[in-house]
Amino acid sequence: MSESEQGLAEVQRAHWQQTYGEHPGMYGEEPSEPAVHAAAVFQAAGAREVLELGAGHGRDALFFAREGFSVMATDFSPVGLDQLRETAVAHGVAGRVTTAVHDVRKPLPLANASVDAVFAHMLLCMALSTQEIHALVAEVRRVLRPGGSFIYTVRHTGDAHYKAGIGHGDDIWEHGGFAVHFFPRNLVDDLAKSWTLNEVASFEEGGLPRRLWRVTQTVPQ
Repeated sequence: MSESEQGLAEVQRAHWQQTYGEHPGMYGEEPSEPAVHAAAVFQAAGAREVLELGAGHGRDALFFAREGFSVMATDFSPVGLDQLRETAVAHGVAGRVTTAVHDVRKPLPLANASVDAVFAHMLLCMALSTQEIHALVAEVRRVLRPGGSFIYTVRHTGDAHYKAGIGHGDDIWEHGGFAVHFFPRNLVDDLAKSWTLNEVASFEEGGLPRRLWRVTQTVPQ
């Protein structure tokens, strides 16, 4: 990681810490639409253990737990994970949820082929370089069991905020304090090499609206 990338990463970590601290439960308790879709896909495949990357304060991780999955929720914000654990206790699902403070620029703290499914809602389109995104997806493939599914969502280059605000290079643009790596379609295809690419679905979220892809890919059996 270059010095400028390291600086941006630390600024973004501090920004998310402050945001979660000032706005507890900022995304509400209802799960995201991609999480509801993912739960159905994971259940149909017989998955039991789900790893969520970038879980934040936990609306989706807690939903997976309520659906009966064992969930490991990771985020680089201890503040968000503190809120997640408190809510898990309040909802009676603390026994199905574990948390870990983790920066996805580093290897995942899990053994090879140790989880059934991985979910990441808008985590891959954070302030990560293309090289870091490839390394992360390789780590996801390492920890997934054969046949395991990875479902992730990303804002793409058709989004209204693409090329708006402060440009950091590598299709990363900062708007309102949040830096986003906007995905071109060829990056999705590149990340699916050595996987089975099951679906790339377009959807919108939020008031702008944000324009995203929901990607499903699986490890070949």
